[in-house]
Amino acid sequence: MPRHEPILHLVCGKIAAGKSTLCNHLASGPGTVLISEDFWLTRIFPGTISTLEDYVRCSNRIKDALGPHVVDLLGAGLTVVLDFPGNTLDQRKWMRGISDAAGVTPRLHFLKVPDNICKSRLRERNKTGNHGFTVSNDQFDLITRYFEPPASDEGFDLVLYDDH
Repeated sequence: MPRHEPILHLVCGKIAAGKSTLCNHLASGPGTVLISEDFWLTRIFPGTISTLEDYVRCSNRIKDALGPHVVDLLGAGLTVVLDFPGNTLDQRKWMRGISDAAGVTPRLHFLKVPDNICKSRLRERNKTGNHGFTVSNDQFDLITRYFEPPASDEGFDLVLYDDH
């Protein structure tokens, strides 16, 4: 079997922009592993995340545990799709640290979706109950205040999905 260069796929986009849907698509390729933050948060911290502070605390614990594992997977030649939001500079610095440690170029998929479309998708997602977390419009607005679009000087192979 021919060996390919591993890729670290990362995502950036507001809540309900379609990050997980894209990650599932990216992970369908051979030699590719999907690691989803929501999967790990709902299993390790069930029912304990109700505030933004709770999320940050629990997310940081997951990242501390999984970061070295992702480096090992990339080092073994696997492509990794990280379904973690790269929505702030600090989150992207963590992601960049993984790619630097593994010696791979990180590919950041930026889903640029307007708030009104995200909120519409969010209402549908909340109705179905198929997601591990329910997010209100107020929570969406609170979290979106921290959103920082990626800049070209951050060192990512940037792929833009502009949904206007």
